[in-house]
Amino acid sequence: MTVVSTILITGGDGQLGTALRETAPDAVRLLTPGRAELDLLRPDSVDAVVRTARPEIVINTAAYTDVERAESEASQAHAVNAEGATAVAAAAARAGARMIHISTDFVFDGRMSRPYRPTDPTAPLSVYGTSKLAGEHGVTACSGGRALIVRTAWLYGTGGTNFVTTMLRRMRAGGVRVVADQVGSPTWSRSLAAAIWSAVERPALCGLHHWADAGVASWYDFAVAIQEEALALGLLEQPVSIDPIRTEDYPTQARRPSYSVLDAHETRQALARPPIHWRTNLRRMLAEAADG
Repeated sequence: MTVVSTILITGGDGQLGTALRETAPDAVRLLTPGRAELDLLRPDSVDAVVRTARPEIVINTAAYTDVERAESEASQAHAVNAEGATAVAAAAARAGARMIHISTDFVFDGRMSRPYRPTDPTAPLSVYGTSKLAGEHGVTACSGGRALIVRTAWLYGTGGTNFVTTMLRRMRAGGVRVVADQVGSPTWSRSLAAAIWSAVERPALCGLHHWADAGVASWYDFAVAIQEEALALGLLEQPVSIDPIRTEDYPTQARRPSYSVLDAHETRQALARPPIHWRTNLRRMLAEAADG
C-alpha cells in the first residue's frame, strides 16, 4: 500500500476492530467512530459519518454477536446485523467507497461432510445466523455485487469475551465441561485482520470469501489446547479436568451447526497468504497475553 487511503471501520472497539487498528499499515488514515457517533441502529448517523469522512474503503466489523440473546432479541439482532449492515453498504455506495463486510460460518446448517465453500447453499439454524445472512444479501444488493464479504469462524483474541478468555477464566476457578460434537476452525482475530489488510490491497477482490485458520477442532479439542498452551506460558497455575460432553447435555436457546469448517483455499490463493494452523495462532495469541 503506497498511497495513503482513508479507511473507516465500524465497530472499531470490538475484537476484530481492535486487531485491525493494532495492525493497520502506515499508509492508512484510519477512522474508527464510536457508537455514539455511528450507530447501526440509527441509519441517519451511518450516512452522516460516511458522507462527511468520504473514505475510500468502509470495513464493517460491527455486529450483534450474542448468539444466545439473539433468540429473545431477534428484532435487535436483525436491526444491527441485517438493516444496519445494509445501511452501511448503502452509505458506502453513495460515497463511492469500497465495502468490506464480515459475516459468519453460522449461515450454514452444519450438515456438510466437507469444508463449506462460499458457493454452498446457506441454511442458518439461529436468529443470529439468519440476521447475518440477511446482512450479506443487503450488502450485496446495495453494492451491486462489488462488496467483499468475508465469512469467518470461531473468532477469538486478546481482550473482550470469547471462547479463549472464557475458558481461561473458568479454568482458574476449576474444572470445565465442553461440547465435543461441534466442529469448526478456531480463528485468531489478528489472522483475520491480516487477511483483510491483504484484501485492501486488492481492489478487484469482491463477492463471497471464507477466511479461517487452518485445521479443525471441536470445542473440547480447543479447550484442551488452551489449557496446555496456557500452562506452558504460566497463564494457568495448575491443570483442571476438562470433560467432553454432547450438545444435548448442554442445552442452549440457539441451535448451532455441528460442523461449520470453512474452505478458505481460494481466498488464501487470492491473498497470497499461506495457511497457518489454528494451534500455532492460539500459541501466538496466548504468548502476547502472557507478555502483556
